Amino acid sequence: MHPKHSKKVAVSDSEESSSPTRHKNAEFILLCQSLKVEENVNERAWKIWESMPTLLVNGIALENRKYWGICIFIAAVDLNAVSFTLTELQKTLDLNVTEFLQLLKKMDVNLDTVSTKVNLLVLRLVKKIHVFTALFEKFKRICEEIFEETPCNQAPSDANKPVVKVCWITFLLATGKLLQMEDDLVLSFQLLLCVLEYFIKILPAELIKEPYRAAANSIISSGLSRASRRSHNRTTQATNLTEVDSKVLEILCQENECNTDEVKNIYLKSFLPFLDKIKISSCTEFPELDTLSRQYEELYHRNKDFDGRLFLECDKTLQMDPEDRCEERTPKMPQTEDDHTVHPPQTPVRAAMNTIQQLQMILNTADDKPSETLKAYFNNCTINPTTNITKRVENLGQKFQEKFARAMGEEWAEIGSQRYNLGVRLYYRVMESMLKSEEKRLSVQNFSKLLNDATFHGSLLTCAVEVVMTTYGMARNVSSKSSIQAETDLSFPWILRVFNIKAYEFYKVIESFIKAEPNLTREMIKHVERCEHRIMESIAWQSDSPLFDILKQQKERDDQPDQLEPTSTLKQPLQHSHTAADLYLSPVRSPWKKGSGTANTVPTQQTKTETSSSWQSQSQLQQKSHKSTSLSLFYKKVYRLAYLRLNMLCNHLHLPSEHPQLEAIIWTLFQHTLANEHELMKDRHLDQIMMCSMYAICKVKNIDLRFKTIVTAYKDLPNTNQETFKHVLIKEGQYDSIIGFYNLVFIQRLKTNILQYVSTRPPTLSPIPHVPRSSFGFPTSPLRVPGGNNIYVSPLKSSYKTDGLLSPTKMTPRTRILVSIGEPFGTPEKFQKINQLVSSSDRHLKRAGDTGSVPKPLKRLRFDMDEQDEADGSKHLSGESKLLQQKIAEMTSTRNKIQEQKMKDGASDTKRDEN
Repeated sequence: MHPKHSKKVAVSDSEESSSPTRHKNAEFILLCQSLKVEENVNERAWKIWESMPTLLVNGIALENRKYWGICIFIAAVDLNAVSFTLTELQKTLDLNVTEFLQLLKKMDVNLDTVSTKVNLLVLRLVKKIHVFTALFEKFKRICEEIFEETPCNQAPSDANKPVVKVCWITFLLATGKLLQMEDDLVLSFQLLLCVLEYFIKILPAELIKEPYRAAANSIISSGLSRASRRSHNRTTQATNLTEVDSKVLEILCQENECNTDEVKNIYLKSFLPFLDKIKISSCTEFPELDTLSRQYEELYHRNKDFDGRLFLECDKTLQMDPEDRCEERTPKMPQTEDDHTVHPPQTPVRAAMNTIQQLQMILNTADDKPSETLKAYFNNCTINPTTNITKRVENLGQKFQEKFARAMGEEWAEIGSQRYNLGVRLYYRVMESMLKSEEKRLSVQNFSKLLNDATFHGSLLTCAVEVVMTTYGMARNVSSKSSIQAETDLSFPWILRVFNIKAYEFYKVIESFIKAEPNLTREMIKHVERCEHRIMESIAWQSDSPLFDILKQQKERDDQPDQLEPTSTLKQPLQHSHTAADLYLSPVRSPWKKGSGTANTVPTQQTKTETSSSWQSQSQLQQKSHKSTSLSLFYKKVYRLAYLRLNMLCNHLHLPSEHPQLEAIIWTLFQHTLANEHELMKDRHLDQIMMCSMYAICKVKNIDLRFKTIVTAYKDLPNTNQETFKHVLIKEGQYDSIIGFYNLVFIQRLKTNILQYVSTRPPTLSPIPHVPRSSFGFPTSPLRVPGGNNIYVSPLKSSYKTDGLLSPTKMTPRTRILVSIGEPFGTPEKFQKINQLVSSSDRHLKRAGDTGSVPKPLKRLRFDMDEQDEADGSKHLSGESKLLQQKIAEMTSTRNKIQEQKMKDGASDTKRDEN
């Protein structure tokens, strides 16, 4: 039952070189010398190479040299001894970005060759390349609109024009010196506009196009010649920036959908001091290209990343797979004959600016102080919360500004203050909406206990600021490939640490927040939902979480300690009427109302009676034990998320088709562990328990499913991290792989329970949870029909042209084959076409190629070296053949069921006729 746990093969500094090794290749030594690596990096890199599978080690010399370079990179990063830049390594190995990442992925076949440190560095570098690729594309298009001589559609010689080169290198210098996080798309783009504004003002008028030429000339007519402006002290000018002087900046912001006030603030507080620092603020001539290039050269070698100047030369090292590139998308064409508007292309920069604009439109009418309506609610309270609320907002604002400046750089403290103020506006706006909803629901106006609850206010403000921060940080997904998920220093849960809010408390406000602000974009809602998922997966299970104290209290109080949340509720849809007020103020519910999950109370006749006192008086009359409303809802959401993850993994492994009953058994063990062995979740991840449950059930059921196969499939699921299976807590301060956790912890705790599944009286299966598509609902999303037949159901699209959606009469020849429930089925030819497509073996093979077969097990895992847990590939069919047989079996089963049903219906009709 225990998979053999092998010794770690990962090299360490203490390993002796006396183990069986080959002599270092002369080419490898020359490569190390060319990259100027230290001896310890040389030794570590060679040991990494020796630990690689034979398939890689015995490759051709040219390929070996590339793999050696990746080994050197891994070793240098791990040992903090990087002596080369990423670009130097790429040029030495003749690799572009995509090829570099592919080789790095191949090197990690053992799952612990690439450490967390290396992985995070690479993700950050890749994100930065994506951001700067998007910015350079935008830069070229803006230059076309500003300068008479432009680099777009250029021959190689055109790309080297001094004006464009100087502008771009100045921008690279600005981001490198001013931004501690250079992968921030919004701030970087705002800096780019500042750079362009500076050069528009100092360039001769004949080099500038309209309307920028007229704006720059207006500065001359105001009394400052170009020469005198260049010699004018810019720090003094910054404090007296006139409306005429900012005209160019305003045009740039308007043309590029950027907030003018924010860019002005960056220009004055950050960009002008930067010009002084690089000694060009008082320059009377156009900056020297060589001087700026030398300064950037120093910065680039210090940072050890890629050379941004190579964008100007379309260098191979910065080229990416077309699917990865952040290029301009096709413009949206008119959707109706009456609509002649062609929407602009949706580029990463434009998408980020549009998202920010949408948020600002929501907050245009909001204030960073309580509205009159809020003041009325505050005055209705038994204890007026106004002073505490305003003081809390002020104190948290100072804390936020300090932490923001520490993460981004002191020059950006004012920007942090602006972001926080937007969050405060949203906080007051949502609070007012919540209170109006509560008043309508409960017919009371006195919310004294809720409005004096510091945890509620802290969580609500945290959620508002997180929405603002994410809106400005939407650039984190500039790549079209969702697998790249590099997190920034300001990503969630950073905001929880800043405001000292526990994740379990924060979850209580999320759903109410979304319902109270219906104007949030779909992307924002999905982000907040993902935050909730992360809380359920791991953050709420950290050892300092209040969740464990609540669980302990609940166990001590309950008559049936095994029933934190009755499994009977799993079959019911996750529909509840709980609001944030319920979760923060009403932590109990009657045990005889378990099925309803709703805490409805009848308000007293006095309008100033607190909602909480009504709940309290009701609870005092109850003699039986109570359950925590917030804990009950938390577990309902955890169960549904857990099953959703398990179902995805099972489908990826094709378990439902091969072993139809297995998923329910795995889920029963998984659910039992979460309900009764929740200490196993402390400082661990939900997916770790899931993978161990799957392996344990397969083991006792004699099903050949190895941990390496599970892990390989798990890596392909969305929102996964390799640290989940590489770095699992064993006991305090000790970590191991997922299989170490299984052997040393999981099986020790659950062995008796697991063996019951092969006894004559196995445990009763837990009900399968009803899983909603989203906690917050996306009604237009297609819903997959269970069964794996690639059938999706979506609402019938409106035929009204104002909706901008396809109607049955507007579909293309391909989409006309769709059948919508609720519309006439159409002609028999439509079904003949569908049958032809379904019956076509070519289509089956194509689908097999698209979706892939069972994930191919990795050849070797560090925690599985002795082959005791090795999958026997000979027992399995090839991917295409296996999937084809599976599809045929499913079709045959479906056809038989239909025929049986027809026969039953025919028999019923016959009997009816006889009678």
